[in-house]
Amino acid sequence: MRIQIIAVGERMPAWVQDGYQEYMKRITSGMTISLVEISAEKRNKSANIQKILVKEAQRMLQAVAKDHYIIALDKDGQSWSTEVLADKIRAWQQDGTNISILIGGPEGMTAELISQAQARMSFSAMTFPHPIIRVMLAEQLYRAYSIINNHPYHK
Repeated sequence: MRIQIIAVGERMPAWVQDGYQEYMKRITSGMTISLVEISAEKRNKSANIQKILVKEAQRMLQAVAKDHYIIALDKDGQSWSTEVLADKIRAWQQDGTNISILIGGPEGMTAELISQAQARMSFSAMTFPHPIIRVMLAEQLYRAYSIINNHPYHK
């Protein structure tokens, strides 16, 4: 199974890169995970945020691999437990489904981009900085992987 994480923002702080990589190196089989970083548009006081979001959305959609099931991370999405995520990944593996998970930038994603996703997942009703979400997503993917493989990490 291939999982593509498509995230707005490049050159993350070392702690984000280190945290993300720590969990990715633990996934040794059954899932190939790649991170595609989309450059964020320049923001300033007079920036048109809607235009910025549209440009970022276009680049995110262009990065989605062909025939991938798209999941948008959105605070208004469904809240999945780790066990539910593991069950979904197990089913996608059995079906041969590959997925792309979208992480927006500081202002999130356009409604149009979110509507093109087959699923919307929420980590919380709270808003988190997008760099932290990369680490949280990596950890949850690893935790789901450990459930699927009967590894004691989840216990």
